[in-house]
Amino acid sequence: MDKPSASTRKSSSALDASASKEKLKAAWDDMIAELQLARDAIDNPDYFPPEASDRSLAEGYRYLSGFIHHAVERAFHEDADFPAFRNGLSVYNKATIDNADAIYFYAPIDGSKHYKVHGNTADSRHWRGEPRAEQGPLAPQYVIFEVHKGAMSGDSGNLRELVAGDRTGFGSLDTSSLLVEENGDFEILLGPEKPQGYSGNFVCTRKPPSKRDPDGGDRFASYISGRQLFYDWGREQAIQLSITALDTEGQQPPALTSERGAQQLRNMGGIIRGQMHFWLAFYDKVLNCNQSHAEQGRYYMPVNAYNQPNAASKDTGGGMSTNIYAGGIFDLAEDEALYIEASYSGEAVYTSIHLGNLWGESPDYANHQSSLNGFQTHMPEDGVQRWVVAHRDPGVPNWIDTTGLTRGYLSNRWAYCQLPPQEQWPNIKARKVAFENIPACFPPQTPRISAAQRKAVIAERQQHVQKRFRVF
Repeated sequence: MDKPSASTRKSSSALDASASKEKLKAAWDDMIAELQLARDAIDNPDYFPPEASDRSLAEGYRYLSGFIHHAVERAFHEDADFPAFRNGLSVYNKATIDNADAIYFYAPIDGSKHYKVHGNTADSRHWRGEPRAEQGPLAPQYVIFEVHKGAMSGDSGNLRELVAGDRTGFGSLDTSSLLVEENGDFEILLGPEKPQGYSGNFVCTRKPPSKRDPDGGDRFASYISGRQLFYDWGREQAIQLSITALDTEGQQPPALTSERGAQQLRNMGGIIRGQMHFWLAFYDKVLNCNQSHAEQGRYYMPVNAYNQPNAASKDTGGGMSTNIYAGGIFDLAEDEALYIEASYSGEAVYTSIHLGNLWGESPDYANHQSSLNGFQTHMPEDGVQRWVVAHRDPGVPNWIDTTGLTRGYLSNRWAYCQLPPQEQWPNIKARKVAFENIPACFPPQTPRISAAQRKAVIAERQQHVQKRFRVF
């Protein structure tokens, strides 16, 4: 058989390039159209955006850009055969009323295959209930790994995903059960079956068919995700995690093609639009944050008050499975403040209070004290947690800085290795007070904080956030 001539091959190559060009351009145009639909959520009332102001509009475009940042990684660099841990949320892409103490991490997996997760942590004796080391670097206060199946919350852009039943949990490991070597090393094996004779950290990634679909075949996990939660921002250090796909270790992924590139472009646009539309609808319809629905609902976010504490579920858009959450909305004039009291029982391994703007972004927590955790919070002898949300520094330790936001979200978390009975869940309440009356809300022995002391606190926060999210 005669081989094609050079001119024939060149002509064929030109035709292929032309087809690829049109295919990718069409996908790009589709992605841009999705991006424009996502942008509409910033100022189109049909999508429940916050009330427009100079700051909220600017923050809306930053919020959208955060989803672009995240979608690029997910659409183009998410491969279960060649996985890597990435930040789900970070200081660069904030959303979903995120936790200022957290590294949110995730990696894609194929539950029919086998994986090894490795990490090395600083001194972790507090994970075993022992007193913290008096000197030197420390492990994060709490770490959890969770394995599940299903898209990330919000990708569809439709609240129907909350009741679809397609998000399945496969198991978790946290600091109460994670086996760690004396040198700080630990490994977690993931796979459809535990290796014979293996007694280390393991999460099974296969489940039998669901009762709803008994003929549907085995179910397999698609993600491992989790949190690293920090308490002592001066000493605790992030754990550098790696994940190895054991079935494809040492191999190479296929080269990118126009077909796959076009699909990735469309996936990118869909993620951005879905996330922008989903969460604003969630805040309005599930949490009733805009007070636009007569029926308040279970998760209603009252103004200058709190809802009843509740556990994470698909109804709350996900969340860490060992958390109890409580939330509300602050709405304060310049001379007003919100005084908050909370009490809890049981062995909470982590507690915190955080703010959010009305897009669900945490305010600047590096340069402002806009959050406090249990280690940072001054606790009196009665064990009651007390904070005050205010626009300027009242000189008390437990001040939560609004960063100038007149209205925003309140979010409190209590994490447990095992959730206590519901009757033992935390209690929390709030009341609006005049700024000048803030000191009288706290016990007489509450210390005063000078401007120099506050400056030192902020300096420590700035350094910690840089280290937590460093890229080299």
